[in-house]
Amino acid sequence: METSTTPGIVSREHEKEILRAERETERHGGAPVVTGDGNLPELRPELLAQLAHVRELLRTELEGVGEGEACLTCSFQAEDVLLLHLALELRPNIPVLFLETGYHFPETYEYRDRMTREWNLNLTNLLPKKTVAEQESEFGLLYQTEPNRCCGLRKVEPLFDAVANYKVWLTGLRREQARSRTALKEIDDFAVKPDTIVRKLSPFADWTTRDVWQLSAHFNIPLLPLYDLGYTSIGCQPCTTLPTDPNDPRSGRWGGKKVECGIHIQATDTANPDAAH
Repeated sequence: METSTTPGIVSREHEKEILRAERETERHGGAPVVTGDGNLPELRPELLAQLAHVRELLRTELEGVGEGEACLTCSFQAEDVLLLHLALELRPNIPVLFLETGYHFPETYEYRDRMTREWNLNLTNLLPKKTVAEQESEFGLLYQTEPNRCCGLRKVEPLFDAVANYKVWLTGLRREQARSRTALKEIDDFAVKPDTIVRKLSPFADWTTRDVWQLSAHFNIPLLPLYDLGYTSIGCQPCTTLPTDPNDPRSGRWGGKKVECGIHIQATDTANPDAAH
C-alpha cells in the first residue's frame, strides 16, 4: 500500500496531506511535520514504536483466526483508513464493513468508492431494514425527533447483525476522540448481542490526532476531503456540522444531543442513554 511520490497530481495531493498534518501537529503543540525543504522527516521514535506495536498486535490477533473470521468496520475517516492500510498488509481480502445509512455526505460516498477501487477493497455496504424513503414515510425525520432511534435502526442493528458473524472486529477508535471513550480498551470481549461475544480490537486506543495524521502523511494516504472544510468528526450529513468546540472534535455531531450512535456500546448496556437498541 505504500507508494512513492511522483510528479503531477499525486505530488500535489501529497503536499495537501502534509500541510493538513502540519496544521494538526501544530495545534497539538508538536513540531512541524515537514522539513524546510518540504520533505517528510523520519518518524519520531515514539511513533515508530507505536506503529510496531500495532503491527504486532494485528499479526498476533489475525493469526489466531481464519480468513473469513475477522472484519474491519470503516466509516472512511482518517483512523479507519489508516488501520485499514495496516490490516491489508496482513489480510488483503479482509471484509470491510461500511454502514450505508443513506444519509452520508456526497463526499463520503465518492471517497468510499475511490478507495474501494484503488485499494481493491472487499467492501460490504450494510443496509438497514428500511430505506430512507420508507423510514421517513413511516416515522418522519427521526434524525431530528429521535436521533437515538434513527441510529438504532440505521447503524446499530445492521452493524451488530453483521459483526456477530465474525470472531474478531477491528475498529479505529481512540480514547481522545470523545469523553465517552476514555475507558476504551485496546482489546475487549464485546457483546454485540446478549449471547454473542466478539473480540474487539482498537489498536489506536491511546493514539492522538497528531499520530494519525503524521502516519497517514508518511504512507501517502489520501484522506476524506471533508477534513479540508474543517470537519473533525464525520457521520451522517443531517447530524454533522463543523465543530462548535475547538477542543472537542465530536462537538459537531448530533447538535450536542448525544456523543455516540450506539455501535460502540455493549448490547447489554441498557442503562446508557446513548444506547440506541
